[in-house]
Amino acid sequence: MMKVKVSLRPIVSKINLPTVMKKAILPGDSVERLFIATQVGEIFYIGNGVIRTFLDIRPRVIKLGTSEPGVSRGGYDERGLLGLAFHPKFYYNGLFYLHYSVAGTQGPGALSEPFKPNPCDPGTLNLRWVNRETQYDHIDTVEEWILQTNGQPRKRRTLLQLRRPFFNHNGVNSLNFSPETGKLILTTGDGGSGYDPFNLSQDDMEIAGKIIEIDVVKHTFTNDPPVVTRFNELPAPIQETLTVIAKGVRNIPGISFQRYYNSYIKYVGNVGQDLVESIFSFVHYKPIPVTQLIQASFMNSELDQEGFINFGWRGWEGAFPASFIRGCSANPTLDEKTIAYYDEAIQTSVRRIQPLTSYYHKDPRPDKFGGTALTGVQSYIGNQIPSLTGSVVFTDLARNEGDGSQVKGVLAYTRVRADCKLNDFSVIETDYNFGSQSAYYVSLGSNLDQTRLYLGVYSSMKVTDFNQGTVFEIIP
Repeated sequence: MMKVKVSLRPIVSKINLPTVMKKAILPGDSVERLFIATQVGEIFYIGNGVIRTFLDIRPRVIKLGTSEPGVSRGGYDERGLLGLAFHPKFYYNGLFYLHYSVAGTQGPGALSEPFKPNPCDPGTLNLRWVNRETQYDHIDTVEEWILQTNGQPRKRRTLLQLRRPFFNHNGVNSLNFSPETGKLILTTGDGGSGYDPFNLSQDDMEIAGKIIEIDVVKHTFTNDPPVVTRFNELPAPIQETLTVIAKGVRNIPGISFQRYYNSYIKYVGNVGQDLVESIFSFVHYKPIPVTQLIQASFMNSELDQEGFINFGWRGWEGAFPASFIRGCSANPTLDEKTIAYYDEAIQTSVRRIQPLTSYYHKDPRPDKFGGTALTGVQSYIGNQIPSLTGSVVFTDLARNEGDGSQVKGVLAYTRVRADCKLNDFSVIETDYNFGSQSAYYVSLGSNLDQTRLYLGVYSSMKVTDFNQGTVFEIIP
C-alpha cells in the first residue's frame, strides 16, 4: 500500500482529554461547527476560531482517576463522558444524545483481585457475575437532551442505565446515528477487567459486548428506567425500542459508515487483549429485536442468527484464538503464548466474521509498527488527500517502541478489498513536531460528509492531568 504523508493543523489546545469530535450545524446557524467532548464532561464547539462551551456536565460525571474511596489508579481511567451524537434532524429539533458514567455510583467492582484465565483451572474459565447489585464498579447512562430555543441544553429523558462490572471497556465515541436506519447506535465494551471473565460478550442476554440500535422515535418516557445489566431486566416498552446488530465485542471506538452505491460499509474496531488490534467491515447484517432474544432465552430455543454479526471475542482476538502471554523463564527473549479459551474459539470459529485488517502489538516488519490500543476508526471520502480517498483511517494510542523513547501515537489506513479478504495496512506519516512531550492519539473524528478528519491528542495517560489536550485537523 502507498506511503501517505499528512500534516497536522492545531485547532484548539490546552483542553481536557478529547473523547469525541463531531461536526453539526446548530439550529439557526449556516455552517458546520466542530464539537469536542472531553472525558471529564465538557462539550465545546469551535465558531469563528473561538472555542465556546456548549454544555458542561462535570458535576454529573463520576470522579475520574480513582476506584473505591481512597484507592488510586494512578490517574488512568476509561469512564467519563464517552458518547455524543446529534440527531440527524438536530438542526430542526435540537435533539442530541450523551453516554457517560454517573457521579456518585462508584462501587467496589465485580472481582476482588485482577483476573487472568488459567487453562489448568476450569474455575477461572467459567466465572459468573453474581451479586450484581452490590458487586459492580459504576453505572453508565444514555440520555436524550434538547437544545432549547433560548440556547440552553436540558436533559429530556433517560434511555438506558447500565451497571458495569469494572471501570474499563465502556466504549468511546460510543454513540452514532445510522444513516441507513436513522436509529441511534450504542457500542458497549465487554464490561472490562481483561479476558472478559464472565464471557458477557457472547451471552445474548447481556448488554455488555454488543452493538445495539435504539429507536429514539419511540417515546418511552419511563421517568427513571431501572439500572440493569441484562436485556430481560428492562421494562417491555424499552425492550421494544432495541435491536442488536452484533456481539463478541471486547472494546470499541464507535462505528463509522461509508456510502457504497445504495448501501453502506460499516467499519468497527475491536480493541485487542495481548496480541492484536482489529478493524472489521460489513455491509449486510440482520439485527435481532431484543424481544426475540428474550423470547428465545425464555423458551430455551436456538435463535436463527444468520446475518447476525459476531466479532468472536472472547474466543477470538481478531484473526487469532484468544491467548495470554507470559515470559519464558528459561529464555527471557521469548514469550509463551497459550490459547486461553480453546473451546470457545472452536464454538465461534464459523459464526464470527473475519477482520478487514489487523495490526500487532509486536511486529518485526520495518514498515509497520507495534501497537498498544485502537482508539479511532473513520471512513474518509474527501479528495483533499487523494491517496486516502475511499479508505478507512485508524489511530493507535501509542507506538510500542519497546525502547522507552518518547511516546507517540500512530495514524494508519487500509481499504476494503474487492474479494473481501484480509487486507494489509500502511502507516500515515505526520510532520508535526511534538517536541519533548508525549503524544497519545486518543480519538479520531470527522465532519458530516466524511471529507475532513480530526485527531485528538493528549500528552498524558492520566485523565487527572488536566488541560493537556490538542485537537488537530489532518490536512495534506
